[in-house]
Amino acid sequence: MALPMKAKIIVALLSPVVVISSVLCLNRHESRASTQSTNDAYVQADFTMVASQVSGVVEDVLIEDNQHVKKGQMLATIDDRDFVVAVNAAKAQVSSAQATIAGLKARLMQQGSTIRQAQAAVAASEAALKLAKTNHKRYRNLAKDGSGTVQALQQSEAQLNIQQAAREKSQAGLESARQQVDILKADLAKVEAALAQARSAEAASELKLSYTRIVAPISGTVGKKSVRIGSFIHAGKPLLAIVPLDAVYIRANFRETQLARVQEGQTVDIEVDALPGDELKGTVDSLGPASGASYSLLAPHNATGNFTKIVQRLPVRIRIDPGQPSAAKLRVGMSTTPTIRIE
Repeated sequence: MALPMKAKIIVALLSPVVVISSVLCLNRHESRASTQSTNDAYVQADFTMVASQVSGVVEDVLIEDNQHVKKGQMLATIDDRDFVVAVNAAKAQVSSAQATIAGLKARLMQQGSTIRQAQAAVAASEAALKLAKTNHKRYRNLAKDGSGTVQALQQSEAQLNIQQAAREKSQAGLESARQQVDILKADLAKVEAALAQARSAEAASELKLSYTRIVAPISGTVGKKSVRIGSFIHAGKPLLAIVPLDAVYIRANFRETQLARVQEGQTVDIEVDALPGDELKGTVDSLGPASGASYSLLAPHNATGNFTKIVQRLPVRIRIDPGQPSAAKLRVGMSTTPTIRIE
C-alpha cells in the first residue's frame, strides 16, 4: 500500500536524522556516558586471619562459628605449663644474678675496710722502719767510739732489714687490696650484664606465655574457624578469620575504557544480587593503581610473540554510605552491580 504524500515527506526528512544519530551513537566513546556500570563487582572486607604465635595443645576454645567478637576478646587458650616453667626458670636466673650482685657489692664495701687496714699496716711498718733506722744510726756511732758493742750494732742492722722487708710486704698488701677492687668491679659489671640478659630472657618467656592466650585483634564476625580443643597447633598456622562486617566495601572491576571520567567522591547506585529490590547508595572511594593482570604471578609480556589486544579491568573501591539498614545484610563475596553517576 502506497504511503500518502505527507508520510513520504516526513520519512524523507527523518531518515537523515536517524542515520546521523545512529552514526554518532555508534562512534561515541564509552567513557562519554553519564553513568558507568559493571557486574564484575563483589562485596569485600579487610578481614584478619588469626594465628597462634606459639605452638602447643589447644586447651579451650571460647568462640563459635559466625559469632561477633570485640577487639581484645579471648578466643582460645593453649596449654601453658611449659611456658610457666620457662618463666619460673628465667625468674630464678634473675634472682641468682641479683644475689651475686649483692654479694659483690658487699665484698666491695668489705674491700674498703681491707684497704684501710692495709694502709694502717703500711703506716705502722714505716714507723717501725724509721725507729730501726734511728737505732741503727745510734748503735753505729756508739760502735765507732767504743761505747757500744759490735753485737748491738749487728742486731740493729738485722732489725733494720726486717723492718724494711715488713714495709715492702705492707705496701704489697695495700697494692693487692687496691687491685682487688678493680677485679671486683669487673666481676660486678659482668654479673650486671648477666642480669640484663636474664631479665631479657624473663621478658621473652613472659611474652611467650602471653601468646598462649589468643585474643581478637579487631572487632568483627568469626569465620573459617578450624581451631579445636585438644588439637596441636603450630605457630603461624591460621586458626580463624575475623571479618569486620561493619566496614565492608565494594570492589568493582571496570573496563579501562569506562574510567576516563570516573573520580573519587562520585555517587554510586548499588544493586546486590542477594537483596533484590534493595538499592544501596555508595561513593567512589579510590581507583586502583594497576590492573588485575599486573598483579598475576605470570604477568603478560605483550612485547613477545603474537599480540592480541585485550581491554584491561582496573579495580575501583566503593564505600558504602552509612545509615542504610540493608547494608547490615551484606556479606563478603556477594555479587553486586554498581552504577557510577558521572554527571
